[in-house]
Amino acid sequence: MSTGTIFALATPPGRSGIAVMRLSGPSAGAVLQALTARPLPPARKAVRRALRDPSTGETVDSALILWFPAPASFTGEDVAELHLHGGRAVIASVINILAGQPDLRLAEPGEFTRRAFLAGKMDLTAVEGLADLIDAETEAQRRQALRQMGGALATLYEGWRARLLRVLAHAEAVIDFPDEDLPEDTNAQLQAEVAALRAEIAAHLGDSRRGERLREGVRVAIIGPANAGKSSLLNWLAGRDAAIVSAVAGTTRDVIEVHLDLGGYPVLLADTAGLRETEDALEEEGIRRARRWAQEADYRILLLDGLVVNDAHSIALIAQENPSIVVMNKADLMMSWPTSATHGVNVLAISVKSGQGMAEFLARLEQEVARLAAPGEAPALTRMRHRVALEAAQEALDRFAHSSSPDLAAEDLRLALREIGRITGRVDVEDLLDVIFRDFCLGK
Repeated sequence: MSTGTIFALATPPGRSGIAVMRLSGPSAGAVLQALTARPLPPARKAVRRALRDPSTGETVDSALILWFPAPASFTGEDVAELHLHGGRAVIASVINILAGQPDLRLAEPGEFTRRAFLAGKMDLTAVEGLADLIDAETEAQRRQALRQMGGALATLYEGWRARLLRVLAHAEAVIDFPDEDLPEDTNAQLQAEVAALRAEIAAHLGDSRRGERLREGVRVAIIGPANAGKSSLLNWLAGRDAAIVSAVAGTTRDVIEVHLDLGGYPVLLADTAGLRETEDALEEEGIRRARRWAQEADYRILLLDGLVVNDAHSIALIAQENPSIVVMNKADLMMSWPTSATHGVNVLAISVKSGQGMAEFLARLEQEVARLAAPGEAPALTRMRHRVALEAAQEALDRFAHSSSPDLAAEDLRLALREIGRITGRVDVEDLLDVIFRDFCLGK
């Protein structure tokens, strides 16, 4: 990672009312004084200054500037912010001036946050929470990201890590100092503590991927036979013509995906090719993709044509496709409720065209999405990286519980500790030494 003083536009490029330019590094203060020809302003107080080109003395903008001396800054370094007028010409001029200053360079992507991590201002879960907060598109995503950025996950994982450090310290003491007067039930206590940790990690992993679903979006697939109205339903939910609607069977050949906000939760909704027998190679590939997408989906809406729902193909689809809900379209034209078997699956009658039953259907869908993604009281696991590390830690703790060798058992504790430390980015042998010397007076 390169060092030195960096700068970058902290707001989106393009025309705007205000644009924020950020500088971080040892030369930030000197550059700020060169741009303003004035002493540094009071820390963390916005002041108005004329910005000038140091080489010509020409004024390029009247801006608000802020000064954050190290270490009380986002990156832990000296940081300066220039709140400019957001015209393209102003931004381009300031960038050109900064690029011409000695010991100053354009920041790499994510470099400000990386410096904050390296300075100990944030752990890796907080860094990821910040990225998620920037990308959040729904209220539920915003709340989860803000909670993670605020340290909810770090507190949980660091708590487990601290407990593991203590267990490992005691296990090491049993190995290295067998003649010490250690409690007779030390091993039993260690096993009990590890068993409790394994149970907590297992519960965290067994949350049905709520945090990951909330971060990435609940995957909902609309499946069903051709001409049942799948594309019309997707367009209605999206509020726009995202898919082509046609009376010609087989119009949808590929999976069409739309991002939605349903009740504050993110949803990735997919319109799929009509499920039917076909000799068309392209349509057959579309059907294959539809089945694969549906198999991986969190929720499957089987949409049937209410006018022909009693036909053998529709009945077979209910049994074969394992839908989360069966929806009968064209309810406004149905003479009577279909009598076909639904295999215990919920059935709802709607008409996309007339709007009949659509409010009830939307409410049901929002309820199901919330059930799949709503966070609980405990912080949710949000990334596959966390899941992989915790699964590896859990495997190591499982081995510890059945190990017959104290040395191997201690090594399994180290592996579990390392995996949990990787999640937050904090793995330090000195922590283990601190616990050992605090809990055992070995030099007595």
